[in-house]
Amino acid sequence: IMQYLASKHGFAYCGIIHIADGTPRLAYQRLMPRHVCQELENYCETTILPQYDSFDEAHQQPHIRSVVHRALVMADRYPVNKNMIYCAAVYHDIGCGESREWHHLISGRIIRQDKQLLHFFSPSQIEVIAQAAEDHRASAHAAPRSLYGNIIAEADRDLNPEMVVRRTVQFGLSQNPRASREQHFQRVVQHLREKYGPHGYMKLLLQDSPNRPNMERLHSIIADDTKLRELFERFFTEECRLR
Repeated sequence: IMQYLASKHGFAYCGIIHIADGTPRLAYQRLMPRHVCQELENYCETTILPQYDSFDEAHQQPHIRSVVHRALVMADRYPVNKNMIYCAAVYHDIGCGESREWHHLISGRIIRQDKQLLHFFSPSQIEVIAQAAEDHRASAHAAPRSLYGNIIAEADRDLNPEMVVRRTVQFGLSQNPRASREQHFQRVVQHLREKYGPHGYMKLLLQDSPNRPNMERLHSIIADDTKLRELFERFFTEECRLR
């Protein structure tokens, strides 16, 4: 519950720390966007981000804010425009309001049609932002068309293993709440193997990707039926209590 509340209020997961007695704790930190235009941030905070509150739980503000945080951290390593990275990260899932299946393409359309963005970017910059949103999807058959697309796609890969399992449970409950517990578990197993397994369609796009250690941990959990069942049971019970 505490993890849920932290993410809900804009805190980004940063990693695992160990307290004085050696036990592990999940660390969260609230960071304001770095080097981002204040007016652009205000527009996104008041007009764009609140729209996510009506989406399924796996695509609400906590996920978007985490993607924003990770994208801006990655952007520090590359010669990119931080405002463009911020904008692409904020908008990348906005199309879920119309269609989950085609949300990436709808997000691109919404970006191109948002006249307010012309106050902050040139038409050519808006096109790059739109393409980055369109290219972020892990199941895409083609590689992103720009470095911006690579950064947003990589940032969207929230590969903290526990968060990946929780989000998979959340999405299943939102789509099919009447399914049995065992049916939900089998869906979680199938989805994780197809997307995050050693032969899954989720691929890392940046050579120095910060996601690599978590991807390796995910592979280990997916291969461990006992560990995967343990995580599922915990998250399924917690999510049912929150509904």
